[in-house]
Amino acid sequence: MKVLIAAGGSAGHVEPALTLADALTRRDKPAEVVFVGTAHGIEDSLVVPRGYPLRHVLAAALPRRVNRDLFATPVRLRAALRSVLAVIEDENVDVVVGFGGYVALPAYLAARRRGLPLVIHEANARAGLANKVGARLTRWQAQSVPGALPRAAVIGMPLRESIQRVAAMPPVERATAKKEARKALGLDPGCNTLLVFGGSLGARRINEAMAAMEPGLADRGIQVLHITGKQGAGLPEQWPPLRAEGQPAYVSVPYFASMQTAFSAADLVLCRAGAMTCAELAALGLPAIYVPLPIGNGEQELNARPVTEAGGGFVVLDADVVSATVSETIGTLFASPDRLSQMSAAAQGLGVTNADEQLADMVNAAAAMGGRE
Repeated sequence: MKVLIAAGGSAGHVEPALTLADALTRRDKPAEVVFVGTAHGIEDSLVVPRGYPLRHVLAAALPRRVNRDLFATPVRLRAALRSVLAVIEDENVDVVVGFGGYVALPAYLAARRRGLPLVIHEANARAGLANKVGARLTRWQAQSVPGALPRAAVIGMPLRESIQRVAAMPPVERATAKKEARKALGLDPGCNTLLVFGGSLGARRINEAMAAMEPGLADRGIQVLHITGKQGAGLPEQWPPLRAEGQPAYVSVPYFASMQTAFSAADLVLCRAGAMTCAELAALGLPAIYVPLPIGNGEQELNARPVTEAGGGFVVLDADVVSATVSETIGTLFASPDRLSQMSAAAQGLGVTNADEQLADMVNAAAAMGGRE
């Protein structure tokens, strides 16, 4: 079986696609997988190092409002469609899978044109335009949380194998892994630990908040692992802070590749509310203070809603994160271990760790049906 996967534009699209590819290729009857993406997207840095072939195609954005770009859309879409059709013919593709984004729409239309089975997965709580269109073309639909697409099966988010391994550890092993992770990161194995990250695009406001809160956290005996983003936007020139002798550590790094280690070290997380982040923290049972990125169609606030409504975290608006209230909330939570344990259990109750296998089953079922709906 030859599977074409369309995923590009952001890590939120590409990472679950790679997890699906791993699931498809490790089966008893492994599939062959080829990715399509743009020449200037993040795909090159994520897909190629994982050993999967990547074919460059043209993307087709759908403008959200009436403007000059809207009138050029049909021309761009036809060109993008032709570029994907050429890959489908050259690779002898059996089934197409898409995760949304600009590169997905022409792939969906190409699958329809060639009568190929099409599978789509929506990661966010509010579907993007490409997946809204794709959902009209196929019954093979999956979503991470309910409500994004009316007819899609709710299967969760395909999570990286490294995250699945940590989530599967029994409590004793998790406790040992926490101590080892903290030692490896230069943290005190027995100290309350806050993990902070905002992503390369969403770090500024969270970084500003940490610069304001840092003295108060030190006074409360809270050590911090802060992933600032490569630019360190919003931070003072003299950073990281120099804490006094006897105070807990403040470890600041621009980027961290092994997030499972960072997650293992943490008791509480301050972060954005991307779909992947929400899914991983739920699977790991990590309580979090979510700061939704205030752009796009409001999907980040919706992504965090299921876990926060269950009691596994809080939402703080971007405009409010630089405030004394957030620091007080963090201090109160660390002073209440039972409350943190309850939040952890609530988050973990929503965690799903086998979405990759469920989605792979759907791809196999669609391929078995061929072009028949």
